[in-house]
Amino acid sequence: MSQALVSEFKDTTLRITEIFLSLQGEANTVGCPTVFVRLTGCPLRCQYCDSAYAFSGGKIQTLSQILATVKQHGVNRVTVTGGEPLAQPGVHPLMTALVDEGFSVALETSGALSVEQVDPRVVKVLDIKTPDSAEVHRNLWENIAHLQPQDQIKFVVCSRKDYDWARIQCDTHHLYERVADVLFSPSHSELEPRQLADWIVADRLPVRMQVQLHKMLWGDVPGR
Repeated sequence: MSQALVSEFKDTTLRITEIFLSLQGEANTVGCPTVFVRLTGCPLRCQYCDSAYAFSGGKIQTLSQILATVKQHGVNRVTVTGGEPLAQPGVHPLMTALVDEGFSVALETSGALSVEQVDPRVVKVLDIKTPDSAEVHRNLWENIAHLQPQDQIKFVVCSRKDYDWARIQCDTHHLYERVADVLFSPSHSELEPRQLADWIVADRLPVRMQVQLHKMLWGDVPGR
């Protein structure tokens, strides 16, 4: 999308739950100061969801207003998240405008909606839903063809069954070779992190295990 076309979309509106500065709690930029733009709404209902407060409500903002708020925080990294950010078509001009402004942008997406139109400069963190998420049937497997080497894939693991299922998907779809990182995360309060770590070490799995740093620091506080 050209800069001129981005300018055309300056009055694009999106429903925003919150924009805040924190440390990235997940993915391969964990620990880095990051501005989070959380869009409102999600068509999924994962049983472990920790952002259900973003399913509804929010405030309508123009693209220009969002950009101005992001700039005020004074850091280079931006994560566009939700809810499910791809449920709002205006997210595409927003992400393009952010990268055109020089920000390093990541998109956190459920994997249930197409990522084909996502600006190629945006790092996609694609969540593949496991059986115990209660939304495994929502995985849009065609998305794998649109992943780039810079992108990341995340599995939230709730049980040994989920772990074994995720391993099969990694092998079946050649995920280790396709993206920068495959992330395995224990579902908070369902699977002990040490248990997942032991499985990964025993199997010598070429994944990056992650825990949610923000929850370790601040608990389940929205906007952190």
